[in-house]
Amino acid sequence: MGRDVATKAISIHITGIVQGVGFRPFIYNLALRHHLRGWVLNSSDGVHCVAQGDPADIEAFVRAIRSEAPPISVIDTLSTEEIPPQEFPDFRIEESKALESAMTLVSPDIATCDLCSAELFDRVDRRFRYPFINCTNCGPRFTIIDDVPYDRPATTMRVFAMCPECKQEYSDPGDRRFHAQPNACFVCGPRLYLNIPGGEGSCEDLLWTPEKETDPRPHRDIRSERKRSDAIIAEVSSLLDQGKIIAIKGLGGFHLACDATNEAAVQLLRTRKHRWGKPMAIMLRDTASARRYCHISAEEESLLASASRPIVLLMRTNNPDAVLAPSVSGDLPEIGVMLPYTPLHHLLISALPGPLVMTSGNLSEEPIAIDNKEALARLSRIADAFLLHDRDIHSRYDDSVFRVVSEVVEPLRRARGYAPHPIALLGASAIDILAVGPEQKNTFTLIKGSNAFVSQHIGDLENKETLEHFEETLELYRRLFRINPGIVAHDLHPEYLSTKFAHELDLPKVGVQHHHAHIVSVTAEHDITRTVAGLAFDGTGFGSDGRIWGGEVLLADWEDFERIAHLAYVPMPGGAAAIRRPARMAIGTLHATGLLDHPGADPLRSRLLENEEQLLLKMIDQGINSPLTSSMGRLFDTVSAITGVRDDAAYEGEAAIELEACADTSALGAYEFALRAENGVLIIDPRPVLLGVLEDVRRGRPRSEISQYFHQAVVCVIVELADIATERTSNRHVALAGGVFMNRIVLEGALQKLTERGFLPLTHLRLPANDGAVSFGQAVVARARHESR
Repeated sequence: MGRDVATKAISIHITGIVQGVGFRPFIYNLALRHHLRGWVLNSSDGVHCVAQGDPADIEAFVRAIRSEAPPISVIDTLSTEEIPPQEFPDFRIEESKALESAMTLVSPDIATCDLCSAELFDRVDRRFRYPFINCTNCGPRFTIIDDVPYDRPATTMRVFAMCPECKQEYSDPGDRRFHAQPNACFVCGPRLYLNIPGGEGSCEDLLWTPEKETDPRPHRDIRSERKRSDAIIAEVSSLLDQGKIIAIKGLGGFHLACDATNEAAVQLLRTRKHRWGKPMAIMLRDTASARRYCHISAEEESLLASASRPIVLLMRTNNPDAVLAPSVSGDLPEIGVMLPYTPLHHLLISALPGPLVMTSGNLSEEPIAIDNKEALARLSRIADAFLLHDRDIHSRYDDSVFRVVSEVVEPLRRARGYAPHPIALLGASAIDILAVGPEQKNTFTLIKGSNAFVSQHIGDLENKETLEHFEETLELYRRLFRINPGIVAHDLHPEYLSTKFAHELDLPKVGVQHHHAHIVSVTAEHDITRTVAGLAFDGTGFGSDGRIWGGEVLLADWEDFERIAHLAYVPMPGGAAAIRRPARMAIGTLHATGLLDHPGADPLRSRLLENEEQLLLKMIDQGINSPLTSSMGRLFDTVSAITGVRDDAAYEGEAAIELEACADTSALGAYEFALRAENGVLIIDPRPVLLGVLEDVRRGRPRSEISQYFHQAVVCVIVELADIATERTSNRHVALAGGVFMNRIVLEGALQKLTERGFLPLTHLRLPANDGAVSFGQAVVARARHESR
């Protein structure tokens, strides 16, 4: 077709999350609607399009790109440039192009959409009960990709050759599966397997073996394949009903599942997994089912049913018809709830009468398993059976965890459904930056231009397996987003594996103090570069003086900080052992504050092991493995032990979590911290608080009231410290960071009282308050210091 007389042509470049979200089909159909000719393609730096036609149609086309973009897409930039008209016969989708140094964003994985869910249970649909149904609006994305542009050959779906019907859908611009890269069906796509270790008479056809993963996979008969798949799901449902533990392969790794109403099954899972005490999440069929078990606000319901489908912490109801096994979450008032987010989940949960425990498929402290062979080896002592499939997972992704506090969505763990979507930075960085994060709840961050890519939750970098997961994920991010760091930022702690990793890199290094990184991670989310008052309350962070910090008040900008106040130092007898045994921490704190002989401490002392107190005091007095700490998290542990809530902790934070859980929030009253100046720094003295706790223990006051008074003491001192700190800044901003601010009572109380006093409290919107945000703060500090040179 020749050029029109009044023809205009433009080149369009779109960046953001525009691959794997149906963007090219959207552009294609939009162009047809506006009678345009040209082409659209994926490239390593986004989506490129040339559109030619009537100028008015071109203008309407560009407007519609912004206003009608696919709901799961994110447009960061859309630039246009007029070009000379050319000869175009029609509008088409061209083959993708890879550019060596270009960067494009990749969509996180997306929960099964409503249309696919409807087809899944539609008896006349050819994908009726197909466990891997998906379309351009849902399904696996980042967990199956190993390179960009996002096309099937760059994913783990490359081994599945589409059957004629799937190919027709894939090639039809009017079809919902037009260019849906994971598109498949019973005939040509991934299939389920059921392995039961030691199972007698297991059907060979149901068993997964490496030899069955041929390339390409053979096509199969739809009826027999559906029957086979249904038989597997029925068998797994039966095993779950019998109290068995099943390892289930999902999007980003394996879950370990059992009947959430069967106490023996839940206890067995805890025993085999070595997961003592830590609450476990449950999966429910839908929001109506969730309401039987939990109170759900509008914000929580929206989060539960979102395309990201995180675990959401919800307050339990007292519904006698919604009983869970006690060992799922103990006496905690909150429970983690998620809805099905894969077709396989929908099929399983629809076959069961109640909820499932769904916990990560790993031994405690290890990364989640993703490979069939790996799972069969690592989880064989935990799982009674394995529900496998042959679609490979390329990236390990845990479930994300969120909750709603004061109508604000608060991230607790950022992973599946959220990462790797970047955080937009104020201005563009002149150099690519890597920040390797801390040891606990590790993430890394890569900065390129104005984008900060914070990785999914990696875990605690305390073993070889997790370090390998860290290195593999870092390499993937660097490759996908074409990032070549020129600087590496790290924690000041010399023994962290992340710090050692940074020092092995042949790059300029920037050491960033842990709590400075915490505060900057908050202010950078809010694009605030000025100096602000920052309160960083957590469990552990290596201080500039070589001590363990954790109850800090800083005046901080993106480049530097001043420590103006901190919690009084107390010894941690046994170092890390005091974290695992709060009773140790309590003895050290009471000894340091001169309160160990108070009668209110007698119950604690009576519960100690024989000669334990003498040994601890000897260690403290002789300076043997008793580092000094200013940690607010350890003060929570101390009060938990004094009140008899928790002497030993199965996981870090357990004592504080249970202290919060037992608080009577209707109780009126508060203990009071003292503040004193010492060498130009304000010391937050906990002695008056501890004295109040001990007096109330002696009098027999309920621990629920003591807990509430302690929490309110922390809230009140936060406001008092904010008042003092903001006298030295030119603004009323107060940044709140660190794991203590994951305590609902503290966070809600602080936000309310600070706002009432005219402060502007800043909290995280995209990242957790805990150490999962530290790498982001490190990266921003490194960038600021580089730019100020």
